[in-house]
Amino acid sequence: MRYFSEVLMAIVLLLSGFVDALDASEQPNIVFILTDNQGAWHLGCYGNPDFQTPNIDRLAAEGIRFANAFANNPVCSPTRATYLTGLTPSQHGVHRYLSAGRLQIGPQARYTLQDFTTLPEVLHREGYVCGLSGKWHLGDNLYPQDGFSFWVTKPHGHSNGFLNQEVLEHQKSKTISKHLSEYWTDRGIEFMEQNLRADVEKPFFLYLAYNGPYSLSGSMREKVPSPWSDPYRDSELPSFPRPHKVHPWQKNQQNLIGNLEAGRNLAGQVTAVDAGVGRIMATLKQHGLDENTIVIYAADQGAVAGQNGFWGMGDHSNPLHLRDGTLHIPLIIRWPGQIPAGRIEEHIVTNYDFMPSVLGLLGLSMPQQPPKSPGRDFSPTLRGQSLEEWNDEAFFEFENVRAIRNPEWKYVERLGEAPEFELYDLAADPNELRNLANREATTVVQKDLQRKLHQWFAEYANPEWDLWNGGTSQSRISTSDQIAEGIRKRNAAKASSD
Repeated sequence: MRYFSEVLMAIVLLLSGFVDALDASEQPNIVFILTDNQGAWHLGCYGNPDFQTPNIDRLAAEGIRFANAFANNPVCSPTRATYLTGLTPSQHGVHRYLSAGRLQIGPQARYTLQDFTTLPEVLHREGYVCGLSGKWHLGDNLYPQDGFSFWVTKPHGHSNGFLNQEVLEHQKSKTISKHLSEYWTDRGIEFMEQNLRADVEKPFFLYLAYNGPYSLSGSMREKVPSPWSDPYRDSELPSFPRPHKVHPWQKNQQNLIGNLEAGRNLAGQVTAVDAGVGRIMATLKQHGLDENTIVIYAADQGAVAGQNGFWGMGDHSNPLHLRDGTLHIPLIIRWPGQIPAGRIEEHIVTNYDFMPSVLGLLGLSMPQQPPKSPGRDFSPTLRGQSLEEWNDEAFFEFENVRAIRNPEWKYVERLGEAPEFELYDLAADPNELRNLANREATTVVQKDLQRKLHQWFAEYANPEWDLWNGGTSQSRISTSDQIAEGIRKRNAAKASSD
């Protein structure tokens, strides 16, 4: 009898595994295309008349485009960590981009998200084959993480250029002469086709993480090869900002501001990424995968190129800043037959909403582990439904700066550094030029937003990584002195009032 029970149990387990395999095989493939330092304003579908992005524009026409998507942080590593965990820097501890060496590659290398359950980890457990082609920038870059079986990446995060660059493959370094945007596309296609040739077909998750268009320093001095540069050789790029002066906060990249050649290079790098998107979509169609693949296009954070005298991201100024231009990102999601074509979503969404929404679209739940994600599930709008009772607020943080934004107002608070408070009427001042903080006419608005900002971080911040309350960071930070001074002043003020 015992033998019969054991055999029966074995059959049940075998059948349950078979059912799981069937369920996994019925799940759609996922291609997550993430670009580096790209504002929504770079793309034709977001209103740019000069940069040629026909393939990305087609994605938007065939899927949903989020008009008001924002990154929670204005630099690379923190935002990538947030996409993959649904957590914010004060929860996962990556507050700034990882510097070269140290955590990324070498004797001190360490994966910064090892204590958290990530999106690729969940998908791998659900039967997906996972592949990375492109920039990782989250630590221990040499070795595949979180269930990835295909792993081609960069040794570091910063991009001095796109030609003759070093990549990591099979735990070894080699130099690639081909333009990196083209190379990442090649390898992404290789991963998809490799999975089709496998004996047991499983759904795949391709994380195609371009390090373009980037738009910084050396990469903007490097000439973009033909054919991507061809449309811009003599173009005057009317949409490229030419400010009268550099913003007084801008601390570097000043030589790029108003520089038409830099603008042409930026446009060419954007078009190089767009060409890669076109090749990915053609490959899906060629292999009959077009209808059963979710394609997501997004950027790690925004970037400005002269708007209001700024260039780059929030770390290229002193003090650090959280202006919309460094946070407003493209977000486009396409799944034929499931996501209505041509839909535009106006609600404010963020990259900490990304993981719960992708899982929600797949019928999966967020991992139940501390810390609790602040992310919201916007998958109903992907199915053509309205986002009922959606709270149109987004929260941001970058070391000693925190902010809250809604469609009408943006409130910024800075610890240990001036200006301590910023308040912008976005309806009247979308470029955030007039700081209305500490004015009698805006007292009620400022106090309400300040209360919400403090409550949100009190609810979600992990004490271990909460810089504003004595926590530390996995990444090096630039404002440790300002934070310490801000905490000291706050504690002194509290003690004097008790």
